[in-house]
Amino acid sequence: MKKELHIFFTCLMFYSRIPCPKNISHDPEYLNKATRYFPLIGWIVGSISFVAFYVSSLFLSTETAVILAIITSILTTGAFHEDGFADVCDGFGGGWTKEKILMIMKDSSIGAYGAIGLVLLFLLKFKLLSESVLLFTNDSSYFQIYLLFISVHALSRLAAISIIFTHEYSRDDASSKSKPIAKSHSWKEVFGSFFFGLLPLLALSYFQYKILLVLIPVFLTRYFLARYFQKWIDGYTGDCLGATQQVCEVLYYLSILFIWKFI
Repeated sequence: MKKELHIFFTCLMFYSRIPCPKNISHDPEYLNKATRYFPLIGWIVGSISFVAFYVSSLFLSTETAVILAIITSILTTGAFHEDGFADVCDGFGGGWTKEKILMIMKDSSIGAYGAIGLVLLFLLKFKLLSESVLLFTNDSSYFQIYLLFISVHALSRLAAISIIFTHEYSRDDASSKSKPIAKSHSWKEVFGSFFFGLLPLLALSYFQYKILLVLIPVFLTRYFLARYFQKWIDGYTGDCLGATQQVCEVLYYLSILFIWKFI
């Protein structure tokens, strides 16, 4: 149990800005095993984001509450995944070879592709989340909205982390901060990821059974993104995982609106 707690806090420290015990470090062995808890971090981020939304909605409009919820999630993770999305936009937008793409993604500065990509990402996320929340507000309780928040963060993280189970890490340098998570994985990492990634969605499906259909577009998106990364850089990087998480999060909201309108 003590070891599992250490692994969990290692995951929490790596993927968020939430304070952890002082004895926790980025130990490569624990970081490799921490993938089993990555979707569980989505529960935490989604819960904190929902609290910001709920409290704000008591005094402000739904749209403003959604903006504050998005800001809260970004502060909780330190824009970890958004930064990866921007790097992927810059790298794949400006590079035409594997070496050039990887070099651009490793640069800490943001370029035009990354800036434009983030603006469009946040516009989509704001609009789609606002409309999704309104759908649940019309005929649901706040508990279902809470499940919506944690399920989208958990499932999108599952889609991202599952890439490491099927593809190889692209960079050869061991200095990369994401290198430790790219090592071999046991059934515990795979089972833990899928358990924590799918459980909130299954809970929400108890109230809204058709919500399970979001699995199709989310994992189709994950498949094509992984295939695209494989084609250009022979695998993935930490930035690719962050970009996958962000894109799948947006696809989740978009899928909800499509399902509620046409099914």
